[in-house]
Amino acid sequence: MFYRDERLALFIDGANLHATGKALGFDIDYKLLRQEFMNRGRLIRACYYTALLDGDEYSPIRPLVDWLQYNGFTMRTKPAREFTDAQGRRKVKGNLDVELTVDALELADRIDHVVLFSGDGDLRALVEALQRRGVRVSVVSSIRASPPMIADELRRQADDFIELDDLRDAIGRTPRATGRED
Repeated sequence: MFYRDERLALFIDGANLHATGKALGFDIDYKLLRQEFMNRGRLIRACYYTALLDGDEYSPIRPLVDWLQYNGFTMRTKPAREFTDAQGRRKVKGNLDVELTVDALELADRIDHVVLFSGDGDLRALVEALQRRGVRVSVVSSIRASPPMIADELRRQADDFIELDDLRDAIGRTPRATGRED
């Protein structure tokens, strides 16, 4: 539930949202996403969090990061760590939960409603802390994806759960054949 006069802030876990959209079979159109939430309240801030591989000549996510930065999103990036798992597969790790948490708590006294695009159960404590400060929290993820992309404890802590699949018509587009988080 949204109120037209409430101050909104979006906090987007880029890798998590990308994976959830992909599991549901669609890509996110960030211009439409921003517009959708501007129509739901007074959008104060739209923050996007992602890790970038250091040293790559070309990062497939770089065009998205640049576009978001030029189109009103606050970008938070940090270098990803690359490692090889026990099966010899190349893995990339870049968690921005702490940065997202700090930013949300710093903004808490200037907003009424946080919309968190993530299913990461580690963020349950953030949701609880925001609620103690009087901020309502909606979490956007998916229980329809197989497997479900949201941790049960995060869904239960949120004031409202928004199924990403229900936003498909408003913010989705046909998937591209790239590895980008867009």
